[in-house]
Amino acid sequence: MAAKTKRLGRGLGALISDESDDEFFGDEGAKQFREVEIHSIRPNPFQPREEYNTKLMEELKNSIAEKGVIQPITVREKDRGYELIAGERRLRAVRELGYDRIPAFIMEVETDDEMLELALIENIQREDLNPIDVARGYHRLIEELHLTQEQVAQKVGKERSTVTNFLRLLKLPPEIQESLRKAEISMGHARALLGVENAGRQLEIWEKTVQKKLSVRDVEAHVRKINQPPKRKVTISREKSPYIEAAEEKLREVLATKVKIYPQKKGGKIEIEYYSKEELERILEILQPPGNDY
Repeated sequence: MAAKTKRLGRGLGALISDESDDEFFGDEGAKQFREVEIHSIRPNPFQPREEYNTKLMEELKNSIAEKGVIQPITVREKDRGYELIAGERRLRAVRELGYDRIPAFIMEVETDDEMLELALIENIQREDLNPIDVARGYHRLIEELHLTQEQVAQKVGKERSTVTNFLRLLKLPPEIQESLRKAEISMGHARALLGVENAGRQLEIWEKTVQKKLSVRDVEAHVRKINQPPKRKVTISREKSPYIEAAEEKLREVLATKVKIYPQKKGGKIEIEYYSKEELERILEILQPPGNDY
């Protein structure tokens, strides 16, 4: 039976040098580093990663099949077995390859808060983690461990502004967050969309971005256009001269109805109001010179 067991063929000594091991762990390193049986490792209950890239997983499996596990996983001892702290992808890969053991660092982690913090930070610092999962990791550190944004930034080695920008992504509608997770849009697109406060408008621009494959600059231009205040119609107030006002008043008295005069550069126009056919005939009679029929 032992001959049929699949192991990480190159051995721990070939994968991790004694010098690097001692440098990392000191004199007690041998007690904290060993090959662990895969069936004894339980999943991390605080695992923040929600999605795995199939292509990257296949590449990892091919790499392990050829060279072994270069970077050990990290576990803690619990309930006569082990609980995974970090290394979910590596553990999945060796399981799918049929191995029965994997190199692991054994850490002393006493509380679930420590476990959560280690798991979140390890995942957040991975290059292939999508922006939304990074943002959710920061959010969990703040909400569940009661950390400030400044403390989160210090723990993950980032600027506070970087943490803030990631957290702002969680204000986007769920459809846009999912699109960012799937890499349909980039972080730049998402940040540009945050420039629009209305969620409906955000979705409109996002749909157009995905359909037409708009660049980040295109999205920024759309946002600027939406945020641009509407142009006010400029009405030029022209004060009427006393002569025009007197003429209006005289016509109103003569015609017994509303009259307005609109002077122009050359000439102008007179507006006479009437409210029935009979009133129109009355006005015409007033305007008609004596002896002329119309």
